[in-house]
Amino acid sequence: MLWLVALFFQAPAYATWPLQDGNGEPLPSLAPMLEKVNPAVVNISTYTTRTVQQNPLLRDPFFRRFFNMPEQQMPEQKRRTQSAGSGVIIDAKNGTVVTNHHVIDGADEITVALEDGRSYTATLVGSDPDVDVAVLKIDGKDLVDIPVADSDPVRVGDFVVAIGNPFGLGQTVTTGIVSALGRTGLGIEGYENFIQTDASINPGNSGGALVNLKGELVGINTAIIAPAGGNVGIGFAIPTNMAQASITQILEHGEVKRGQLGVIIQDLTPELAEAFGIENGQRGALIAEVQENSAADKAGLKSGDVVVAVDGKDILSSAQLRNAVGVRKIGETLKLTIVRDGKTKVIKSKIGEPSTLVAGKDEAVHKFLEGASLKEADDADGVLVSEIAQGTPAARSGLRPGDVILSANKTRVKSIAELRKAVSKTDDRLLLQVKRGRAALYIILK
Repeated sequence: MLWLVALFFQAPAYATWPLQDGNGEPLPSLAPMLEKVNPAVVNISTYTTRTVQQNPLLRDPFFRRFFNMPEQQMPEQKRRTQSAGSGVIIDAKNGTVVTNHHVIDGADEITVALEDGRSYTATLVGSDPDVDVAVLKIDGKDLVDIPVADSDPVRVGDFVVAIGNPFGLGQTVTTGIVSALGRTGLGIEGYENFIQTDASINPGNSGGALVNLKGELVGINTAIIAPAGGNVGIGFAIPTNMAQASITQILEHGEVKRGQLGVIIQDLTPELAEAFGIENGQRGALIAEVQENSAADKAGLKSGDVVVAVDGKDILSSAQLRNAVGVRKIGETLKLTIVRDGKTKVIKSKIGEPSTLVAGKDEAVHKFLEGASLKEADDADGVLVSEIAQGTPAARSGLRPGDVILSANKTRVKSIAELRKAVSKTDDRLLLQVKRGRAALYIILK
């Protein structure tokens, strides 16, 4: 912790220099900022009543008779459990409190306690489990809120302060820096775009505030990586811009109505970039499939397009594109910058209503497909891989039984004859577009 203090001597802070040393020189302190912010961070207690499961033997009449137990059934036992978390007041006038969905999930009663000792029974307005955000309302006077900042300008290395209720101890402040941005693929939430910080975050901090040195909210503390059960310097917060998109819809509709473009996407690997003629290390999200009659289809997006930016902001992965779409309202228009056949173009597409993706004769057609039993799909949508023999080239290709080959070398195929013709154009590499369940992806065989 001492090294952070040393760094703070050189870091510009908002109203953080009221103290003086013996020579009258100012000393750094976060106290003035925290005095304004702390009253807006609340402790949340939830109470849940659960039915205690009885031993099945106690409901067996033969067991009860054998042990001379009363014939009448034992009444169900209820257990009341309590858990603690944190929250942030973002609108003092209306008593709006933001926390994590997992903090209040399943709660029968939610109590919000302020720093000054006051407590209120909160009403749940709504929540978004996919982003892990929940909105509460309390009826209190003289509340204090935190100004919500734009989280996009946050940079790695920025100083941040985490405020919450770790282990139910009460309000606690920890400091650190932003360690990384745009963390995804953690499997914590449905939509992930986390700010990673080394400011100590522990159980009970969930739903608390991550603020910058100006006392502005930049994130909602959500999760930690804790192999030993405690803080190891890897914590995650939901950026305010991502949380605000859900909060706005919850306040308007009581829920989040999330739309979609109608595309199946995947990361653009170096091999796929080469196959699609993407040069200069360009990154993006590859569109593997466009659903028929979807918003993307109507906008003119095509399979094989690589999305490199949305509304002028670079897209580096499929998860980033998914997040960019997930925070927008149904009917909102996106400006997508794509690369198609080596040329860059801009396509405007609206966010559409959510929908469900509508998803012979065995013969070898190419040396890379040797060992795969192929037949034409029942719906004539492509070529079905019905079986794959072990130890064959097909078994090493990445194909799986049940896959439907939709295209080969960028040529649409609906029959084995069309597949044979398409793969005959190359001998050293195949680019297959495959439908797997409800998803689609590209596979390179070489």
